[in-house]
Amino acid sequence: MNHLSQIAAKLPEFHIDAMLVSSEPGEFYAVGMHGEGYAILTAEKSRYITDSRYIEVANASVDAEVCMVDHARNYTALLNEFIDAHGIKTLGIEDGYMSLSQYNSLKKELHAELVPANGLITGLRASKDEEEFARMVKAQEITDAAFAEILNFVRPGVTEAEIAAKLVYEMLRRGADKVSFDPIVASGPNGSKPHAIPGERKVQSGEFVTMDFGCKYLGYCSDMTRTVAVGAIDEDKKRVYETVLAAQKAGIAASKAGVPGVEIHKTAAKVIEEAGYGRFFGHGYGHSVGIEIHESPNANTRDTTPMPVGAMVSAEPGIYIPGQFGVRIEDVVRMDRDGRTDITHSPKELIIL
Repeated sequence: MNHLSQIAAKLPEFHIDAMLVSSEPGEFYAVGMHGEGYAILTAEKSRYITDSRYIEVANASVDAEVCMVDHARNYTALLNEFIDAHGIKTLGIEDGYMSLSQYNSLKKELHAELVPANGLITGLRASKDEEEFARMVKAQEITDAAFAEILNFVRPGVTEAEIAAKLVYEMLRRGADKVSFDPIVASGPNGSKPHAIPGERKVQSGEFVTMDFGCKYLGYCSDMTRTVAVGAIDEDKKRVYETVLAAQKAGIAASKAGVPGVEIHKTAAKVIEEAGYGRFFGHGYGHSVGIEIHESPNANTRDTTPMPVGAMVSAEPGIYIPGQFGVRIEDVVRMDRDGRTDITHSPKELIIL
């Protein structure tokens, strides 16, 4: 997999002669491998530069000229060689990922003007092609299967940390590359913390357990959250659960290409607000997912970007009652031209274990 031609086609739009790809996610998107190197490309030519640890993989998989740094020629020398050979005057950079020290070093040493062009690659990454979509579907299939297995494991007396470890194991043994983020497992009062860290707290009967987890498959992420009840729960908890589920369904129904993320968020938030829980929903409805677990555009109170065709966006409203409990339900949805495709197939009606 590589997207060098797609990046090259965008150069005129950003008024640059060439693009320098330096970030880990940008590198993977551009040339299809996770190494430590630079890709640099014009409309006609591209070069990938790496070191001896990755050169064999690069030679076998990268569809570009591959160069290896050595004692005689470092990264700067090989970049300048390409810049000079192709008469590059303006060089786009991923300024959203570059550290200040890296920028200052490159600005001083490279034979071209550095131009902020972070939106070139992030804009392309916002719309997943069919190969990317297939990888995300497979990642979600693994995640769904892990959830089905964890339902046999969650019971009173099991700790949050044990549940988190089990989720990781179940995803890895089903073919995941790795987890896409450290699992969140929050039981009882810990559920009111959206990003609670799993600990030694033991699950008790009569409470919720929220599990937020995902994996990477061939470099692409899955992300899902399910909240389950352990034993009988009271009517207040059931009401909150049903409100969150209704909000999520409303947000998903409003989701399609061309709709700004803020409108999707407002649609879901309105359901929660009208049920009287508005003050307990403080985060955004969703975020884009792909090579990274958090990408753009987002479905929150600030992002007015119309959703592009092929965007993969989480649908994760929640209600969090401080010190008592919380509920979050999350799917990942593709934005289609005339609707949406939900790739998450785990049940989300209330499950009581």
